[in-house]
This record gives sequence, C-alpha cells and structure tokens, in this order.
Amino acid sequence: MRSVVVLCRTAAVALCCAALGITLWRGLEQPWVALAFAAVVAVGESARVRLPGRDHDGRAPTSAPLGAAGALGYALLGEVGGQATSHGVFQVVAVVIVAALAGHAPRAMRGPSLEVDHALRGVLAVGFAATCFQPLYNSGALTHSVGRGPYYALLLLAVTLLTGLCDAVLAAVFAAVSTRRPVGPLLRDQLRARVGIAPAIGATGAVIALAVAAAGLWALPVFCVPLLLTQFSFGRYASVRSTYRQTIASLARSTEVAGYTPPGHARRVAELSCAVGRELGLSEPDLTVLEYAALMHDIGQLSLVDPVASGATEGLEPELQRRIALLGGAVVRQTGVASDVAVVVERQASPFREQPLTARIVRAVNAYEDMVAGKASIERSLRAIEKLRLGCAHDYEPRVVDALSRVVSRGAMS
Repeated sequence: MRSVVVLCRTAAVALCCAALGITLWRGLEQPWVALAFAAVVAVGESARVRLPGRDHDGRAPTSAPLGAAGALGYALLGEVGGQATSHGVFQVVAVVIVAALAGHAPRAMRGPSLEVDHALRGVLAVGFAATCFQPLYNSGALTHSVGRGPYYALLLLAVTLLTGLCDAVLAAVFAAVSTRRPVGPLLRDQLRARVGIAPAIGATGAVIALAVAAAGLWALPVFCVPLLLTQFSFGRYASVRSTYRQTIASLARSTEVAGYTPPGHARRVAELSCAVGRELGLSEPDLTVLEYAALMHDIGQLSLVDPVASGATEGLEPELQRRIALLGGAVVRQTGVASDVAVVVERQASPFREQPLTARIVRAVNAYEDMVAGKASIERSLRAIEKLRLGCAHDYEPRVVDALSRVVSRGAMS
C-alpha cells in the first residue's frame, strides 16, 4: 500500500514538472481563456472553507468547490463561443497548478497551510479529467462518436463523476497509509462524504464547459458568482459549527477544572470514541453525536459532593452510575445540544443491550480510559482490553470491544 502512495506522489510530481516545463516551452495557447479560468481557480482556492468535523488525521478537512469546478471546466473545455480551443492536457494542468498556488498565497502568508497530499491528488484528478477528454476532442473522435447533443453533456458528466471516484480511492489509500486503517472502511467514508458535494462540483464543472462553449467567457461569472456566494455562506456555517464544538469542549472541561476528572480525559475519550465509531462504519452525523456525547459523558459528576477517585466512574455502584448519567443528560439538555447527545449521556449506566451503538462506544472507551489512566502503554492497554472482553457478557458490546482493540493496537504499532 505504501508503494502505491509513493507511486502516486511520484506521478503527480512528474506531471507537475512536465506540464510546467512543456507549457513554458510552447507558450500559452489562447492566453485570455487560460487567464479567465485561472482567475476562477485562484479565487476559489483563496476562499477555501474549513469543513465541520475531523478528517482521519485529526484535522478539519477543507474544501474549495469553486476552484474544483473551475479546474474541471477548463479540463473539459472544447470550444469558446463556438470556436475550438487549442490547449491540451499539459496546459490544463499547468494553469491549474499556477492558479491554485496563487490562490493559496494569501493563506500561506498567515502560516503553513498547504496540504501536500491533497494538492498532489488535485493535480492527478485534473490530469485524469483532461486526459479523458482533450485527446478525444482534439482528434475529432469524440464529436464523431457522440455528436453535440445530450450524449455529449452526459459524457462530460460521466468524466467528472469518474474523476471524483478516482480521487476518493486515492484519498482512501493515502489515509490508509497514514492511519494504518483498512482501505475498505476509509473508502466507504470518503464516498459517504462526497455523496452531496462531489456530484454538484462535477455537474457545475461540466455545465461551465458547456456554457462557455456556447456563450463564451461571459458565461464564467454567470455560473461562478452564485457558487462563490454559496461557498462563502457555507464557510460561515462551518465557522458556526466550529464555534459550537469549541463551546461544548469548553463545557466538558468544567469537570477537569473542578477536579472531578483527570486533565484531558474527555478529549481522549472523544478522540478514541470517534476512531472506534469510524472503525464500525458510523455515518458522519452519528460521529458528530458520538463526539459531543463523549466530550460531555462525565458532566453529571458535578452533582457529586466529593469527586470520585481519579474520576473513574466504571467501578461505582450501579445506582450512583445511573444518577450521574441521568443528571449529565439533564445538563446536556439545558445547554441546547441535540437531544440525541443527551440520550447517549443518559444511557451510559443502562445495560448495553438497551443502549444505542453510540452509547455502547462511549461506555467501553470510557472504561478503557479509566483503566489505563491516560497512560496507554502496551501492557496497560492489553490488560484493559482483556478486562473489557471479560465484561462482554453483561457490560460491553463485543463488537465495540473488538473495534477498540483494533484501534488501540494500531496506535501501539505506530
């Protein structure tokens, strides 16, 4: 798997060098067209938004739908206002690279922010789309085969969807190498995350190419300005979601500040719970509920007169566990967080067969963290997993314990 990643990186770098070198040697074909699309890509990259949630490496993912749509539109461009274009694959790649770097420059001045693997995948995606379209169009084979009617538009859309699928596969392979997780679940996560946005970007790129072919470059602002405004609106939404999560994380730290739980306990439980949730194939909405519930699972301890030793609730009497869980759920409901989160917190002390899967994950991970006390050495982890397995008959979901074991073992090997 690592050799595939190395091969992809090498191919992307080689394509970058070849595209820039050949374009510099030959000069730009139809420079005004190249400049117009470069401006779209650059503006889209400069307005890149940070998405809610966390990627597989723990960072918040980013997206630039306008830049991606502009790059695809240029890769699939065969005519401008009824006149045939003369640019090829290498010019498409070179223009997109330079435009993306220009759009990234303002963000780079504020600090390192370039995701190298993401950028290399973008180069391969644009190169793939251009290779699928430009040689066939320039040779006349495409027009001869499908004509200029609806089949032509469907072909452009098919190329964009195939490009998105290939990029999802590459993203899953890259993530598998960096996280030591199987490719299958990662690919499923990638496809789920792209169900809405990837077809929209692909369709926009195809429509931009068709519109410019019919109406000329004036079609670019007509289609791109609304998309840019949508991108800004989504950026505001993502910012609100990020602030919302930070508020929940700050509220969860109240038990640490009050001395009821060890420092970092809620954060560790949340991170490990999300890793187990991904291992079990939870959807993104379920992962969000899981993260929030894991952050706030101990907030009911604030009702205790005296803190529990080391904040470990797993060894308490069942009645006290239920009291902490119910009071924690009541606090969560008062904060305005989604009721699904409160349900997970409230059900922590219930028999695991009566719990939703998210609650089972938080319960097992919390017990594991209580056992290792924040110091997950190999010996402590093995002992904790063994104790959890012994409790699978009554206290813990076997599937969850197995997934936790796999996640922990990968962390120990990394």
